[in-house]
Amino acid sequence: MASPLITILQGLGHNVHPVVPFNPDHDRLLALDFTAANNALMADIIEDTTLFSAYVEQRLQRTGARYGIGGYDEHRTVYSRSRVFDAPDGGEPRRLHLGTDIWGAAGTPVFAPLSGTIEATAFHNRLGDYGAMLIVRHEVDGLSFYTLYGHLSAADLHWQPGQEAEAGTLLAHFGPPAENGQWPPHLHFQLLLDLQDHVNDYPGVCRYSEREQYLANCPDPDYLLQLNRYL
Repeated sequence: MASPLITILQGLGHNVHPVVPFNPDHDRLLALDFTAANNALMADIIEDTTLFSAYVEQRLQRTGARYGIGGYDEHRTVYSRSRVFDAPDGGEPRRLHLGTDIWGAAGTPVFAPLSGTIEATAFHNRLGDYGAMLIVRHEVDGLSFYTLYGHLSAADLHWQPGQEAEAGTLLAHFGPPAENGQWPPHLHFQLLLDLQDHVNDYPGVCRYSEREQYLANCPDPDYLLQLNRYL
């Protein structure tokens, strides 16, 4: 049985504003795989932000895609590039991705899919972390939930908690590597039922052993993005 939030989101249909500019009549999407199954993504590429960025850009150019997309519930090898995802005690590292990534040009605008209130902004400036990020609280049919936007431009941190953002409001832009945690430019978009006592943050990646509990709190972002149907 679908959760109450999923039922509500499924009923919104065209009332959701696109999170990124996309015209299905002429824009293309490319599914990008960052698991161990992608033999082309070698360690030397993953560990070098310039090479990693060039890899993504070349994939998009070769296929004529405006964006690369994917990653929800994906067990990824790319997180080996940063100790941010390692356990302090040397135990199981975090590798399971909890959001959807949209890969594209730095400066790509990011819009609010639904009206909401700014919950938090932060700059997590460690290799592999979110860089500039934003969390928005929404309420639909009496149910509160959150959207999280990671790897943004530092200039987008002008928002203050409590500010209102209507559906379609320009929230942010894809940040360059120096501002986005040293990643190829992209948006990490995540749905959250509950922040679970986190302040100015929420994990975008979890341990595989914690998959069930985290996915229960982080539904598939495509219920709002509505992009996977164009792959």
